[in-house]
Amino acid sequence: MFELKTRLISMLISIPSILIAITFHEFAHGYAAYKAGDPTARSFGRLSLNPLKHLDPLGALSMLLLGFGWAKPVPINTRHFKKPRRDMAIVALAGPLTNILLGFVGMLITRILMAVLTVSTQNSANFAGFGFTVGTTAILFFSLFTQLNISFAVFNLLPVPPLDGSRLLMLFLPPRAQMWVWKNERYITLVLFVLLWFNFLDLPLSFLTGSLYTGMSFLIDLIPFL
Repeated sequence: MFELKTRLISMLISIPSILIAITFHEFAHGYAAYKAGDPTARSFGRLSLNPLKHLDPLGALSMLLLGFGWAKPVPINTRHFKKPRRDMAIVALAGPLTNILLGFVGMLITRILMAVLTVSTQNSANFAGFGFTVGTTAILFFSLFTQLNISFAVFNLLPVPPLDGSRLLMLFLPPRAQMWVWKNERYITLVLFVLLWFNFLDLPLSFLTGSLYTGMSFLIDLIPFL
């Protein structure tokens, strides 16, 4: 019962974190494209911090229940770019980098709260029993916020269509290989979901997420009093 309540509270607190993560992720894509000369996202009203503009209900539910998911992709027209391959790579990188930055901010706030507040084991137990405090709620929120943003960034950096990492991969592939990827993107995406569904990617994703988390923690450890 205790574990069920804890998971329920964690899921409820994760909802705003998911909305923030996908909103800033897609906004970053659209803004980077706009700065590179493509007004498409702005024309479609997607250069916005309104979560409803970017929300894919199924993708958000998948993030909540399965730990991976997606948002509604921002429309981009590479014909507006001066250097399409380079600019597309920048646009693709903008989303995950924004989530990494959000994750770092979330971790920093978590550490500040933990340094300021005295949160005992008993308080944590009371929180799980719905006798929570503002301090424990805030720490749990920003902790989950950090984990979700880091995981979302790592997942999107996988070099597999339709994820952002595949756009970066295109920088290094010869034209023939690029054409093959574009032609078979639908099937590659299907294989990706099969691998995710059967947990074949759990180990590499956990390793990459953990490594990024450790790196951020190391940087924050350098800050005095944290």
